[in-house]
Amino acid sequence: MAKKKTTRRRSTSATARSSKKTSELRVAMLGTGFMGRAHSNAWRSAGTFFNLPRPLMMHSACGSNLAETEKFARQWGWASGSDDWKSLVCDPEVDLVDVCTPNHLHAEMSVAALEAGTHVACEKPMAGTLDDARLMRDAAKKAARKGVQSFVWFNYRRVPAIAYAHQLVKSGRLGRIFHVRASYLQDWGHPDTPLVWRFQSKKAGSGAHGDLNAHIIDMARFLTGDEVSEVVGSVQETFVKQRELVEQAGSAIKGTGSGGRGRKRTGKSTVDDALLFLARFKGGAIGSFEATRVATGNLNRNTIEINGELGSFKFDFERMNELQWWDHTLEPGLRGWSRIMCTEAGEHPYVHAYWPAAHGLGYEHAFVSQVADIDRMLAGGKPEVPMPDFVDAFETQRVLEAAVISARDRTPVPMSQVK
Repeated sequence: MAKKKTTRRRSTSATARSSKKTSELRVAMLGTGFMGRAHSNAWRSAGTFFNLPRPLMMHSACGSNLAETEKFARQWGWASGSDDWKSLVCDPEVDLVDVCTPNHLHAEMSVAALEAGTHVACEKPMAGTLDDARLMRDAAKKAARKGVQSFVWFNYRRVPAIAYAHQLVKSGRLGRIFHVRASYLQDWGHPDTPLVWRFQSKKAGSGAHGDLNAHIIDMARFLTGDEVSEVVGSVQETFVKQRELVEQAGSAIKGTGSGGRGRKRTGKSTVDDALLFLARFKGGAIGSFEATRVATGNLNRNTIEINGELGSFKFDFERMNELQWWDHTLEPGLRGWSRIMCTEAGEHPYVHAYWPAAHGLGYEHAFVSQVADIDRMLAGGKPEVPMPDFVDAFETQRVLEAAVISARDRTPVPMSQVK
């Protein structure tokens, strides 16, 4: 397919953009892997669940292999496929670019789109390095003055149980917060997993830390409304030093090894398999964070517990429709952990768009709900719960960086030292 020729457009002013608030929202997506599938489903489904102020138009998907991308586009509902991202990010027919490529490409693609006046929704972690994240933040600040918005796919904010927990904290139901206890445990990074890009620091930036700790750091910041003031201590480990080279893509995350008879060809893994750190928050709470890809038996166990003076809650994504709640204001004889099924329309965020009570939501619905919030915001409205932009996500990136420095230097790292 011949590449479509486009001309670079100037940034759109806020005034000009506001006149198009109710027009079609035309989206281009960069990246066709695991996240590309999750995002495609969300862009395709959001208009069927939510009454969107701007109808969605799936303009084009972009990947490195044109034939495979065109096949992907047909399967997932995109109007066309392309292998020319530089043309797409400044195409006047595209309103928003969705970046879900490997981490090392986020900065170049996002900055180019923002400079062209195109809204950007970028996967997490925001970037592979703090320097790249800083470039993205600064470009977003400049673009925002002209009405161009940025978004980051911290999709767990849009799980109803997490969004409801955020509302509980904001309303004062926990009182003063003492502890934040978060972990994200997976086991797909065992020694038999080959050297996919997620184990290469030049492409990923970091391993389990950037991939998983990014989520739970954002969740902690979102739920508490507080910021980390210091990383007190950190430890990281790469358990599998050499991994089999990849011959073919295989599964969305794990890939497929080179196979064949005889000696396997291997390469060096240059990222962490696990990283744990302790932190202090500005409001006085203390926190623990753990991310690993080698926690055998834990498939996708994203958990957070917050203990306050008046109450506590626990969340486990493997039971994503539930929130465990302790109300310390009850008389002692009535206190106990209770299960809140967060599927009640009118009570729990986002549920109104989906199924009757106790007809559970899945992983994909958090992405669908984020698309709905993005659409609302680009029509001048507000999201159901706060949406992270590049400025917000940069604060999570700073904490990621502080934890790496602490592990490397074996010392506490005040956040004031990480700019």
